[in-house]
Amino acid sequence: MKKIYFLLCALISGLSFAQVTFNPGIRVGANISHLSDGPAQDYWYYNDSQGYHYINNVYDIKSKVDFYVGFQANIRFAKFYALQPEVYYTRQGGKLESKTPGVDPKTVSLSYVGAAVVNKFYIDKFNLHFGPTLELLTDHKEIDHPTDADLGLLFGAGYDITKNIGVEARVKKGFVHIFNDHTNVTFQAGVYYTFNLKK
Repeated sequence: MKKIYFLLCALISGLSFAQVTFNPGIRVGANISHLSDGPAQDYWYYNDSQGYHYINNVYDIKSKVDFYVGFQANIRFAKFYALQPEVYYTRQGGKLESKTPGVDPKTVSLSYVGAAVVNKFYIDKFNLHFGPTLELLTDHKEIDHPTDADLGLLFGAGYDITKNIGVEARVKKGFVHIFNDHTNVTFQAGVYYTFNLKK
């Protein structure tokens, strides 16, 4: 018990006397996104000489490539840990390929303004990070009445190529059903640039 108490005191003391630094930056990269939880469906009626007929159309969901761009504020509390709030714009969705012959595929597009609170743990030039996300829908195409907001978690890793430039890869999983039973799943790969602030 004394050893645990000593380690906790050492950790708190190290954080207390460490020089906290603040460095803003920008992030940009590619999204490879899709919609989870099985095939998508829609339906419609059509009329011919024999009356109205009901059609249930089923789609296979494929990945869609788009982009994200945003700002970050890296608050470095210790050599091994930083808290990084982020705001960003991201375009997600998926491609729907119909199983019904003669029905054209369509691309679902979901645009969000989002925010994340990212915990970053550093090992030399590498970092591992995770945190919660909140995204507000700003635009949508090829989808009816999607949910206005999404909550999720992100997990990822990064590497500082130089003091200012780095690369990152993340997986972001939403937990809100955007439409029907489908949720957002997005893989991100990109770069970040950190600005040095004078002391």
